Parts: sequence; C-alpha cells; structure tokens
Amino acid sequence: MSGPYLVFILFLSILFIVIATAKFKLHPFLALIFASYFLAFAAFMPSDKIAGIITQGFGNTLTSIGIVIIAGVIIGTILEKSGAAIKMAETIIKFVGEKRPTIAMSIMGYIVSIPVFCDSGFIILSSLNKALAKKTKTSLVAMSIALSTGLYATHVLVPPTPGPIAAASNLQLNNLLLVILIGLLVAIPAMIAGNIFANKVASKYQANIDESISYEEVLKKYGKLPDAWKSFAPIVVPIILMALGSIAKFPGEPFGEGFFDKLFVFLGTPVNALLIGMFFAFLLLPNLSSETLNSWIVEAIKDSATILIITGAGGSLGNVIKEIGVGDYLGQTLSGLNLGMFLPFIIAAAIKTAQGSSTVSLITTSALMLPLLPSLGFTSDIAKALVVAAIGAGAMTVSHANDSYFWVVSQFGGIDVKTAYKTQTVATLIMGIVAIITVFILSLFLI
Repeated sequence: MSGPYLVFILFLSILFIVIATAKFKLHPFLALIFASYFLAFAAFMPSDKIAGIITQGFGNTLTSIGIVIIAGVIIGTILEKSGAAIKMAETIIKFVGEKRPTIAMSIMGYIVSIPVFCDSGFIILSSLNKALAKKTKTSLVAMSIALSTGLYATHVLVPPTPGPIAAASNLQLNNLLLVILIGLLVAIPAMIAGNIFANKVASKYQANIDESISYEEVLKKYGKLPDAWKSFAPIVVPIILMALGSIAKFPGEPFGEGFFDKLFVFLGTPVNALLIGMFFAFLLLPNLSSETLNSWIVEAIKDSATILIITGAGGSLGNVIKEIGVGDYLGQTLSGLNLGMFLPFIIAAAIKTAQGSSTVSLITTSALMLPLLPSLGFTSDIAKALVVAAIGAGAMTVSHANDSYFWVVSQFGGIDVKTAYKTQTVATLIMGIVAIITVFILSLFLI
C-alpha cells in the first residue's frame, strides 16, 4: 500500500476511536479492538494473520506491565481506604505550614496521585480541602484548582499510574525508573504553574457549596490515622529499590559481582519493587479481616481490570500499526518538519481534547509513536523516557466537559461549569504547555 493511503486509514482509525468513545460512549477497549481490525483489513493484511497479530500485541503488552498495574492499583486502594492518604496530607500541611494552604494542596496532590487515580485522589481529599479552606480563610476554588492540578501533574507523567506505564511499554522502554525520574521532574514545573494559576486567577472565584465541615471533623472521620512512615513507604520504597537496581547495572559494578549485586538487580526490577511496595501497603491494614484482605483487594483488582484490558487493546493497535509499515512513511515525512518532542505532544493533546481520557490518549499516542522513533532519532532510553513525558504533557491538554475528571473537580470543588472552564480547563492548558516546554529543554541537554 502507498504511504498516503496508509496514513489516511490510520487517520480514520483514530477518528473512529475518538467519535466512538466521545460521542457514542463506546468502551475504549472495544473502540481500540475494532479500530485494530479495521486498520488491518483496510491495509489488506492477510486475513489468516490478523487475529494472531492483534492477540500478540495484546499479550505482549500485558506480559510486561500487567502485574505492575495490578500492584499499583492495590497500593492506591489501600492508601485511600486506610486513611494513609489523609496522613500524607496532614504531614505535608505541617511541613509547609497552614499559611501556605494552596502549596500544601498542590504538593499533596503531586504525591497522592503517583499511585492513586486523580479522580479518586480528588474525592479522597475533597473534605480535607474544604476544611482547610475554611480554617485558613482561602478561596475554595483556588484550593480545589491547586489540588486538581497537583494530582493531574503526576497522574499523566509518573508510574505506577497506568497511563505512563502503558506508554513506556508501547515504546518498548523497560527502564521504569527513568520514566519515574523524568516524570517527577517534568511534573514539578507543571504543578507550580497550576499553583500560580490557582493563586492568581482561581482565587477570584467563589465556590457554590457549603464549607461547614471542620478540619478536626475530617480527621475524626478516619479515626486513628497510620504512622507517616507507613503511609509514605508504599510509594517511596519501590522508587528506592528501582534506583538501587539501576545503580547495580552501572558500568564498574558498584555493588561488586556477588550477592548484593544480584539482590539489588532482583529487588529493583519494577514488578518486584511494586510487589514489595504492595506488602508495605499491607502494613496499613487496620486489621486482618475479610473486609480488608478480601473486599479491599477485590475492589482494587476489579478497578485494575478495566485499565488492563484498555492497555492490552492499545498494544493490539500498536502491533497492527507496526506490521502495516505506516510508521516508516510517517517517520520519513514528519522528521523533515523538525517538530521533535512537540510531535507526540500535539498528537496526544489532539486525542485528549477530542475524546477526554488521558489514559486513552497516552496509550494511543505511544502506539503511534513507536514506529516513528528511529527516523526522529529517539532510540535511546533517555529519549524514549522524554517521549513518554511529552505524550503525558499532551494527555493533560485539556480537561473539559468530555473528561470525567472535569466533572469530579467541578462537583466536589463546588465550582459551576462556567467557572470550571475558566479555571480547570485553562489551568490544564497552561500545565500542558509548561510541561512540554520543560521536556523540550531537557531534550536539548539529554539527547
């Protein structure tokens, strides 16, 4: 098939995914699978190979990240239900001081959303957000936007949130620690931009809900909160282990060639590190009962199932794109435009804005980008990690009415729709632009 024809049917496939999920509310798993079949048949792929290519892409993706996603969701669920997320929030408030409430909410969101979905994180912390706004006499709208942008920054950029993990997997990048470090770094300017916007712009608006709940009542609702070190350990320990694992692989063998070298390499493997983080999360269980060991874990596994099948379907689409060879043509064409890191950002932003889901945007864009990497010169691990961050920057641009997170922030933050467009939507636009500029600057020094 000619290059222009392949690009045309690829465009139709993406258009189908956007319309099917945004307008007709078709589940992203079905939209991605149907698009994979359409693309395969339209490219005149041999019919006896289509099913194998699609299932191979699905299986290979889940092989690399399936357990990681499940462990991450279990950690997030336990942090939510045990009150550990509230304890982390309380610790951060003590650290930055109650005189800087929006900074506290931004940092809180930045940390909590590493393992917890931003929607859930906002709901978990909304009561504390309202109580702190009342206690410090700060605009609740400003507090809500500070929290939402802090949550959003790490949600699209930092594993073990499933979106960035899936994007790294689609780009065949196994160095998850590198993705985490780049994501954490890029998320900081984005979070700061969101915080400045919250203070300068969102603070001019007033919430339309009762803020009568007190700070003390929020803490009382959870009873005795877990210790701070137990609350942070499920997030911090896996990152430390992956760092040690990476150091163990450095030239010069810093840990020698014996037991410790093998131990740190084993513990630093992402699957092993996240499972160890999960065991640290078990220390947060208030008791060993059918509710905690069964109900909480079952809920987490159910939540992870949706992410797993969407991620696997994204792998199917990516494998079809790889097999039909459209990437070679696109790579040769687009490399001449010198868009560099802005290319994955533009694609991700277009998909995100059109259909609403950051996760679908991350998965779809990364599948499209894989065959383009060689012609763009993005073949090293550091380059791929920056591409993941560029896609993440696009996947936050922008949150509006077709995004479930937009409605969570507006409803739980007491923000009317018109004001939500002026605050949440504009804030995510600014964050996305700041994030991609940060990625671009990093690429000048690291690639």
